[in-house]
Amino acid sequence: MPQPTPLLTARRRRLGIELRRLRERADLSATQAAALVGATQSRVSNIEAGRYGVSGERVRTLARHYDCTDEPLIDALAAMTGERRRGWWEEYRDILAPRMLDLTEVEHHATALRVAHVINIPGLLQTTDHARALFSHTVPPLKPHEVEHRVSHRIKRQAILHREQPPPYTAIIHEAALRMRFGDRSTVRAQLDHLTEVGELGHVTIAVIPFDSGPFHTSGQGIDYFHGPVRQLDTVQLDTDHGAELIDSPAQLERYHLVLDRMEQAALPEAKSRDFIVHLARDL
Repeated sequence: MPQPTPLLTARRRRLGIELRRLRERADLSATQAAALVGATQSRVSNIEAGRYGVSGERVRTLARHYDCTDEPLIDALAAMTGERRRGWWEEYRDILAPRMLDLTEVEHHATALRVAHVINIPGLLQTTDHARALFSHTVPPLKPHEVEHRVSHRIKRQAILHREQPPPYTAIIHEAALRMRFGDRSTVRAQLDHLTEVGELGHVTIAVIPFDSGPFHTSGQGIDYFHGPVRQLDTVQLDTDHGAELIDSPAQLERYHLVLDRMEQAALPEAKSRDFIVHLARDL
């Protein structure tokens, strides 16, 4: 008899959530769904909770019984079952909080990324020294080896911007984040110089919201929007005092999509944003 998979990954949980949404949209109970595919109610529930793995064929069978005709969505869900290798982030499984690993997994599989930060430089754009200074000011304080674990994890995440087929990446950064001092003057200047260098990559867009741009809608928390292969599989990550919070409800996804649109509208064009950052670095 198959046993529950011991590793609950963000990707497997999301697949289960989407299958449950399809079932509920079809107005079927887990017991009724199980009867349709010749399984037990507990197996269907475990699949939806991400505790059991499921094959692409079973996903298509379930979708057919749920009267789902959205072929791109079905294909995307079936593709989510094929991952067998554990990601590099699993080496941090017993070192970092599970939410940080969930964020990394979602980020790794994103087809495009759009982020907006008002207080901090986005993680994928931070230098090692900037990240170290940032993690050295957490509450409660981290021990030196804990700081280094977080720094190394953050820097390894940045590999997605340099892989053979990197996803398009747009970062909307407020002037407040650019002026925030983490580390000494040389660390701050190196961080600003790094932003201009990364901004030269063809798939990276950096847009700055200056103080004089006027009011715009934001709660001040960092927003990371990860695009999936289809719109229904997008995910939002919010920075909170208690860690990363992943959001996948359709209504909230739409809300944050609009928030990012408005923040991007308040930002300077890409070329002017680059000049803005260069001038900040020169003035240090």
